[in-house]
Amino acid sequence: MHRRTKIVATLGPASTDGAVLAAMVDAGMNAARVSLAHNSLDDALDIISSVVAVADAADTHVGIVADLPGPKVRAAGFGDDGTRIVEGSRVRLEAASNGDASTSDRIAIDHPEAATSLHEGDRVVLGDGAIELVVISTDVGGADAEVMTGGVTQGRPGVSVPTNHLRLVSPTDEDLAALVKLRAARVDYVALSLVTSAHDIVRAREVAGEHGPRLIAKIETPEAVDDLDAIVAEADGVMVARGDLGIRCALEDIPFIQKKVIHAGVAFGRPVITATQMLESMVHSPLPTRAEVTDVTTAVFDGTSAVMLSGETAIGRDPVRVIATMDRIASRADAAFDSYSWGRTIGREQSATAVDAPMNRRITGAISAAGWRAALDADVAAIIACTGSGATPRAISRFRPTAPILAATDSPSVARGLSVAWGIEAMIVDRRSTTDGTVSAAVTAALRGGHINAGDLVAVLVGAPEATEPVSDTLRLVHVT
Repeated sequence: MHRRTKIVATLGPASTDGAVLAAMVDAGMNAARVSLAHNSLDDALDIISSVVAVADAADTHVGIVADLPGPKVRAAGFGDDGTRIVEGSRVRLEAASNGDASTSDRIAIDHPEAATSLHEGDRVVLGDGAIELVVISTDVGGADAEVMTGGVTQGRPGVSVPTNHLRLVSPTDEDLAALVKLRAARVDYVALSLVTSAHDIVRAREVAGEHGPRLIAKIETPEAVDDLDAIVAEADGVMVARGDLGIRCALEDIPFIQKKVIHAGVAFGRPVITATQMLESMVHSPLPTRAEVTDVTTAVFDGTSAVMLSGETAIGRDPVRVIATMDRIASRADAAFDSYSWGRTIGREQSATAVDAPMNRRITGAISAAGWRAALDADVAAIIACTGSGATPRAISRFRPTAPILAATDSPSVARGLSVAWGIEAMIVDRRSTTDGTVSAAVTAALRGGHINAGDLVAVLVGAPEATEPVSDTLRLVHVT
């Protein structure tokens, strides 16, 4: 079976060369993530242009995810050679001034209120959690802390402090300014960091515009977990951002939060990306650990739409090998996925909540459920969803059918937007003026593309092209001749 779980790869110094990017696409990269926390906006736009050139040359729909940094609190630089923070030592935490630097016994923080907002007993974490401090005293100028877990840090690591002490607004003014410029680039998704409520998505949507990039909510704060359903309903996608989650929430809670976020995303028909440390050891090693392989498989079994690689492809020794390895692991997990039990569960949940949904969602939900059932009963070779927005193929994708899902659309933007949606392969098909013409064109495109063969039976989900509010309201079983 062709891999159904999508692969998102973060680009960085190891992976922005054109030849490497082309090899990554060949190895199975479905979408590229460009982080604005580690690249200037101009550099990010250059990387995006490189991805567009490679995807166009390969004639494939590679999605682009621009990841905004959000209200990240960072330490002043420790220097490129790294600084050792010694366990058991005491460290002073203060606000950074212009040209300031951090040392082993004084950490300058770029947020003016971060150090002065701390209370005795607060936990402060640097970077991805490897260095942990506990505040032992405070004064008007900052705080003194004991190093509970030491280590080497370099550059400008993030500083995590209790969020109830420090009001962080996401998206920031800088995020929104970047979003304005990203609208003009060929960016398919913009990921919003440190989201705390659905209102954060609404603010970004006002800037992105109706036809701008789709918005991914990164779930990485306790507040976001508490407001999860409202956030997912407002967003176009969701990410289980396990890095900051592991710092801001208890580590033992992360697997359960992951399942909760994935379930919410699938229930609302939103793609879900599971991220952070999936194959982390491959930054330096040619092989992942057994635990990492199990972690990826568990995410697939949880129902994630996509798995994301971070440092593994951004700074790792062999980004192409990493993607090929992820491809094998995810493909094996997809093959063992219990599609029937999953689909039955989603069907029951949809029936229980359909009465409260808007009419267009109720119709699309019902027709996609019928498509899933018909695909099982008739043993179809493929499910073809004709779409102008991507909503119909995403709706059928929620059921995780065994039959391939083909999205027929006349919009390259919609096709790229499906690059992080589970199990969907997009085809560009010219728009037709009638339902019969739309069905015929979609089946012909699937046949010519080698997705189906003469003699196959396929299920086609389609709406009336002339409808004022397009919605898929028709299911046809077509014998391909």
